[in-house]
Amino acid sequence: MKHSIALVTGATSGLGHAAARLLAGEGWHEIIVTGRSWAGAQQAAAHLAAENKTVIFTPLALDLDTPSSVQSALAELVQRGRPIDFLLLNAGMVPGKNRVITAAGIEASQAPLIGHHQLTVGLLRANLVGPNARIVITSAEPARGGVPMFKYTDVPAFAAKYFRGDQTTAVEALIRNGPHVKYVPNTAYADAKLIIAWWVSALARRLPSGMAVYAVSPGASNATNVARNAGPLLKYLMIPIVNLIPGMNQTPETAARRYLQASEFGTDVSGQFFASAQRKFSGPMEVQLQPHLLDGGNQEAAWQAVANVSGVNLVDFSYTAT
Repeated sequence: MKHSIALVTGATSGLGHAAARLLAGEGWHEIIVTGRSWAGAQQAAAHLAAENKTVIFTPLALDLDTPSSVQSALAELVQRGRPIDFLLLNAGMVPGKNRVITAAGIEASQAPLIGHHQLTVGLLRANLVGPNARIVITSAEPARGGVPMFKYTDVPAFAAKYFRGDQTTAVEALIRNGPHVKYVPNTAYADAKLIIAWWVSALARRLPSGMAVYAVSPGASNATNVARNAGPLLKYLMIPIVNLIPGMNQTPETAARRYLQASEFGTDVSGQFFASAQRKFSGPMEVQLQPHLLDGGNQEAAWQAVANVSGVNLVDFSYTAT
């Protein structure tokens, strides 16, 4: 993979900001950093440039919750016409006590994936992803299962009970927190991260040879804004307690290094979900091989549901090497 142009979403703070800073030390020629607003992205780029004493950071306004913002960002990238070699899809959040639905009708913790899907498909269609590019998207440990307080939905059982076995419709319901879905913040978060892992597997099958995509859990790192909307029990009781447990509160830099590590993986593990070992939340990451993650029906249902909700698919995608 060339170290020419990287794009990092959610780079105004936390893991995205740390990842952009680390990439600067890896010899990247340009790092595009996004924020919800132009002012936020510009401030992040200026701060990173001052920290690293190098002018390689380019700001880009991108609000993943707003389809028009994604389209504007894509239009700007198309106008530039320079392919991206490392696409780091980092933005995400832990949902709060009360359900939040975006203006586009998407449950708030699911919205980043929809925006990231629109961005990724748009870049692929515009031939703006390098021929040997790596795409990394943030998932989290709850997607593998076995995480206290976080339980993902059994999609096949949910589909069988309410949607005549139609798993695509069932995943759409989870994305929108729609029919038959009881809103539970931690379940919504686990579902969002699991759907990301499935989406990655489906995307890997659609990428041309040379490109690769991975879902990566950065592990426990509470010194970020990811829990800004979390309920008071999680934010003010559980997180402070967890911070006292060794290995449960990595620095953003330590967590973000997992993204850079994944960017060097080969195409043979494209489509895989990497996280900490079972019952751990930091340390070396490994491929997750739980049966629910490897189920092709789940993966394709997630892809089609995201495509349906976003209105964007890769059916007519044809890549041309540049």
